[in-house]
Amino acid sequence: MRRCIVLATTALLSLGGWLIAPQARAAVGDGSPSDTNISFVGRWNTTNTSAYVPYWAGAYLRVGFTGRTVKLRQRNAVDLWASVDGRAFTAYGKVSGTVDLTPAGLASGNHTLIVSYRQVAGSYTGDAVFQGLVLDAGAATFKAPARSRLIEFVGDSITAGTTSSQLAVTDYGFVTGERLGADHTQIAIGGMCLSETSDGCWAHETRYWMSSGGQAGTDLWNFSRYTPAAVVINLGTNDKSHGVSGTDFQAKYVTFLTRIRAKFPNAKLYAMRTFIGRYAAETKAAVQARNSAGDAAVFYVDTTGWLPADGLSDSVHPNDKGHLAIATKLVPILS
Repeated sequence: MRRCIVLATTALLSLGGWLIAPQARAAVGDGSPSDTNISFVGRWNTTNTSAYVPYWAGAYLRVGFTGRTVKLRQRNAVDLWASVDGRAFTAYGKVSGTVDLTPAGLASGNHTLIVSYRQVAGSYTGDAVFQGLVLDAGAATFKAPARSRLIEFVGDSITAGTTSSQLAVTDYGFVTGERLGADHTQIAIGGMCLSETSDGCWAHETRYWMSSGGQAGTDLWNFSRYTPAAVVINLGTNDKSHGVSGTDFQAKYVTFLTRIRAKFPNAKLYAMRTFIGRYAAETKAAVQARNSAGDAAVFYVDTTGWLPADGLSDSVHPNDKGHLAIATKLVPILS
């Protein structure tokens, strides 16, 4: 028989990018959302201790477990991706209820699991709600091997993985983080600008500071929940289409970098040239302005020539090959 999941109330704090529940009332290792062995990476709503909700793109959970099988407890239909023991991610489309991630069974012993949900944004309205794990009788969770740092990627549809085969999971940010053995999160939604515009472009200058960005709610994010070692910014592709002048873009980029620095005093900040070259000079100038102000840990990343000729799925968005090429260039920079 499968053992039932016991849900309990707990208060969550942060330590080095990992969510820790110090006085958890649930039994350690039971697979419930408040299980302290599960690491929820990225921006998650954890107010309902029986149902955790990931926000933005690229949020995921990591955990170790014993036994031969693992299942997810979902509420309503959602698309998700899961990787067991470091294997390639498997896609699960429109699944709900109890979702079996190991139908063939595993060898007995210790295993690891990563689960990433499709971002709820735009026309997609899946129910991205984690309600716990179901394990074998007598099995338990354990902390997956620790990752020493977290990298935050900030952007638009490109950073959210739009048009790649598995969206956020096949995006350059997710791939780069995995290659570096680092935790990672993508604060990105399709169509986002850096700048607020009169025609209503969703803008990071206001929404980056929110828990859920373009999703329901406008509550401010608690930046003590995790602390990235690096923040990688890729913005400007959409601003040009909304009529933002180069002068305004540069000024707002300087302000954005300054505000992020105030939140993360010790992080390295990387401002990427947009892959199609929009606002390249202004982005570089914004970095130089911060350097001149005494912030030596802000860097301009020149992405000229990073994408192969067949690395785009349209005129803007990288395909899987393009995202892999970007990750290959980013890894040595961030390492």
